[in-house]
Amino acid sequence: MTATPFGTMPDGTKVEAVTIAAGDLSACIITLGAIIQDVRLAGVAHPLVLGFPTLAGYLNNPNYFGAVAGRYANRIAGGRFSIDGETFQLSQNEGANHLHGGTAGYGARVWSILDIDEASVTLGLDDPDGTSGYPGRVKTELTYSVEEPGTLRTSIRSTTDAPTLVNLAQHSYFNLAGEGTIRDHLLTIPAETYLPTDAAMIPTGERRPVAGTAYDFRAERPIGGDPAAVVDIYDHNFNVTEGRTAIPHLLARLVSPKSGVALEVHSTEPGVQFYGGHMIACRDAGLTGEMHGANAGLCLEPQIYPDSPNQPGFPSAVLRPGEIYRQETLFVFSRA
Repeated sequence: MTATPFGTMPDGTKVEAVTIAAGDLSACIITLGAIIQDVRLAGVAHPLVLGFPTLAGYLNNPNYFGAVAGRYANRIAGGRFSIDGETFQLSQNEGANHLHGGTAGYGARVWSILDIDEASVTLGLDDPDGTSGYPGRVKTELTYSVEEPGTLRTSIRSTTDAPTLVNLAQHSYFNLAGEGTIRDHLLTIPAETYLPTDAAMIPTGERRPVAGTAYDFRAERPIGGDPAAVVDIYDHNFNVTEGRTAIPHLLARLVSPKSGVALEVHSTEPGVQFYGGHMIACRDAGLTGEMHGANAGLCLEPQIYPDSPNQPGFPSAVLRPGEIYRQETLFVFSRA
């Protein structure tokens, strides 16, 4: 098993692609952003994630398609946080706030291939002290592995030499029908509460019950109503547990009635950011040749709660020297 060329970054850095497979599932991973570029299930003619056939598509459409978001996934209010009484100012790349690690986030960096075989690939990233304003040097190893019959496992390990934040999330856009929108997909999220946000999408600090709201996915139901409508209200964290767990637990289940494909997301992370993809507006055709627009795919991002450094009572994303950040996330595909 070897890597193949996928393109060259503007600074001359080479980007490579690796296809891994086992059982009924195969996945293509590229070294830019540790991106999941393509996922295929035996007997299904279309891709199950949104992606681009060339590197140019990812450079022209910086919406984190398939990337690993970090050093801190999601938002930090004002790009500012404190650890042990010391305040740090991060880059501000979404108005006044910091999003997905800033412009130099993990999803925009080229990772190194550390190991590879038919069913797995391990990537590494060495993030220097001071990148985007973060304290401490962080070393990360990420292994994508395909397990029979249809599981794509993400295993992440990070260490640091100074107290810092580490909160990584896989940012694939799923469309299990392979075309159109995800508004008819059936979604289940076993969360009793979610995090309401202000106008800048920063959590208010409240844990609001989902019961009686449009955020109640405890029982399987369609994401949207009228197929012509744009579902633009979903970009929120759902609180499945109050902290990281040792064993992956169910965060979400997604089914396409059109294709009969189902996806379960299991993770050791406490929250899942459900983003309905209402801001997608691609300038390049995707893997199927379709120009993706609003709600062409959705994200189910396992994570620590957004803005946790500034929200008392939220799970902590602080990593200290001598500790190891660990995340296990499983994307389990099947025919419903």
